[in-house]
Amino acid sequence: MLQPPDVRMQTGSEGADEPRFLTESGLDAEVARIVEPALIDLGFRLVRVQISGRDGKTVQIMAERPDGTINIDDCEAISRQVSALLDVNDVVSGSYRLEVSSPGIDRPLVRPSDFEAWAGNEAKIELRQPVSGRKRYRGIVEGYEAGEARIVVDLEGVGKTVVGFPVELISDARLVLTDQLIREALSRAKKLAKPGSAAHDGADLDPVEE
Repeated sequence: MLQPPDVRMQTGSEGADEPRFLTESGLDAEVARIVEPALIDLGFRLVRVQISGRDGKTVQIMAERPDGTINIDDCEAISRQVSALLDVNDVVSGSYRLEVSSPGIDRPLVRPSDFEAWAGNEAKIELRQPVSGRKRYRGIVEGYEAGEARIVVDLEGVGKTVVGFPVELISDARLVLTDQLIREALSRAKKLAKPGSAAHDGADLDPVEE
């Protein structure tokens, strides 16, 4: 996962407890329910939990500070806390690998502030129900207003138009990895990285045995 050191986003005044409008289901949701309060207490925001069969069984937790930063020490601190919580609650059966990481450059957009922070960049949005006969849209992020995520899309016969989707209608949203996005992310990192910080895309930890 490509991620520059300590990328800081302009997220406004929202803190670690700004709610997500995109959340998990099933076992992923149960893990999120357990770990999110702990992340908030540590000063981080949960971005996404995803459990997969990759490399056996992997529990991936994407997290960041409210300003969008995260480094290897942060990931290690999170992993210690989360590992203990998952052990105590016995929510994931069998052995698994715990992976704590940044959201990456082509990150999921899960909070209203994400659409403000990354305005001007390209994103893909998937809807729970079709709008104008389509469930998938791709366009330039325009922001967030009145409960809607707004993007600029090129509609056939209409041209470039700003469309807004109620957040409860969105099933998935993420940035598209483009040269522009990479340049912007690296520019933010160069301007705002703390002295001595190291590039890191997340801590891959040893498997946790039940």
